[in-house]
Amino acid sequence: MKKWILWVLVVCLCVGVLAGMAGAAEAAKKYKIATVVKVDGIAWFNRMRIGVEEFGKETGHEMWMVGPAKADAAEQVQIVENLIAQGVDAICIVPFSVEAVEPVLKKARDSGIIVISHEASNQINADVIIEAFDNHAYGANIMKNLAKSMGGKGQYLCTVGSLTSKSQNEWIDGAIAYQKEHFPEMSEVAPRIETYDDATIDYQKIKEALIAYPDLKGICGGPMPTSAGAGLAIEERGLQGKVFFSGTGLPSIAGQYLESGAIQTIHFWDPKVAGIAMNKLALLVLDGQKDKIVDKMDLGLEGFSSLKQDAEKPNLFYGAGWVDVTKENMAEYDF
Repeated sequence: MKKWILWVLVVCLCVGVLAGMAGAAEAAKKYKIATVVKVDGIAWFNRMRIGVEEFGKETGHEMWMVGPAKADAAEQVQIVENLIAQGVDAICIVPFSVEAVEPVLKKARDSGIIVISHEASNQINADVIIEAFDNHAYGANIMKNLAKSMGGKGQYLCTVGSLTSKSQNEWIDGAIAYQKEHFPEMSEVAPRIETYDDATIDYQKIKEALIAYPDLKGICGGPMPTSAGAGLAIEERGLQGKVFFSGTGLPSIAGQYLESGAIQTIHFWDPKVAGIAMNKLALLVLDGQKDKIVDKMDLGLEGFSSLKQDAEKPNLFYGAGWVDVTKENMAEYDF
């Protein structure tokens, strides 16, 4: 009888030890999470890389960022294909074209890969979509600042990285709607210009527009590089105080043009924080805690402390992360 009891105790002890080892192994599992961006090598995504890599070191997971050398939907699709072949656990993506990546993201999810999207409010194949803010409200804020500089009158034009860049087009939609409601003496002079998130293309196209539309008074910039492209074009033609700019930008790129008066305001959220937010959400889903991603959730990040869940699309969440920067306060931001 005593032997039987002893054997029971030994078996129970072994089961407990094995269960503990399994639990420890599970807890120690290292995930592979790739962040795929529109284009690598520009200031915006260089800043995002810092966040992704820092968060990887902090959590002990393998996290990295990758993107095409130029803003190209086909190249971004190929990068995702390669990541599927590598068997990553999750993909965080900032799509250049939401429509172009839908099939490959479906393939990723069908393979068991978690997908987190950013700047892609209409993405279908994503477990969670995180936006830095309400896109239409952000666009309205850009227009409010542009109208102030323009005195509420005159012609303006708008830029987007691509006509398929969902969030940027929503910003511009919000800007134009705000203009029509509040500043009827302003008018959009031409269809929105595609710049492929490239400052050189921004510069060339804005320079051409300044010639084609001699009464142009304002530029509403969706993509970050427009701030530099517009600043250079305005500065070269000596149009400071005659043509005004408001749009997405970073101090490291647009600061010299704010200083010279070629542009007036830039608006942005911290790409570093957005990169961390995407990867945090990926970890929650991978750890089986998707049910914790809810309305008013606090990610513990500035601008993402009380997420707003979309009423019609429950996997879509908004932060409140933008800032307005002028010549006067740009020194507060070191990126």
